[in-house]
Amino acid sequence: MKSLKEFSIPFTGLKLGKHQFEFVVNDAFFDEFEYSLVKKANLLCKVELDRQETMLILNFAINGTIDANCDRCLAQYPQHVDIHEQQVAKFSEEAIGEDEEIIILTKNDHEINIAGLIYEYINVAMPFITVCIDEGKTPYCDKEMLDNLNKLSANTEQDEQPDPRWDALKKFK
Repeated sequence: MKSLKEFSIPFTGLKLGKHQFEFVVNDAFFDEFEYSLVKKANLLCKVELDRQETMLILNFAINGTIDANCDRCLAQYPQHVDIHEQQVAKFSEEAIGEDEEIIILTKNDHEINIAGLIYEYINVAMPFITVCIDEGKTPYCDKEMLDNLNKLSANTEQDEQPDPRWDALKKFK
């Protein structure tokens, strides 16, 4: 968790207005999350923090590549991601009920750790089914695996011989 400490933004000394922060999100970041779907990545996270009297507005722009495995040929390929998200954090005298949309900051808080937010945004942005770009044409795609899958795929209707037992059953109509 020590490497996630660098993803904390101290907001107590910041003036009102917009402030820019940049974070590099790589393999070490995802190593901190035990069950992460993403293991290897090369991402740049730009955060624009808009400090206001009663709240912080965080605008995230995450761009780069993640090493993903193709669900068809099982080859590893770089999956490009371009994520734009916004998070609001309100200042409150006391911690009120948990709200998933708004982060509550009390008077005892002096920094906000955005590692969890970055992790969630990246994992949600990953496609449910990952497939190589230009299947069979890119250097990442495993053409041999695709050929083997096509050979082993189910026979087409033209190749199948009808079962004679079905013909006997069709006579009962």
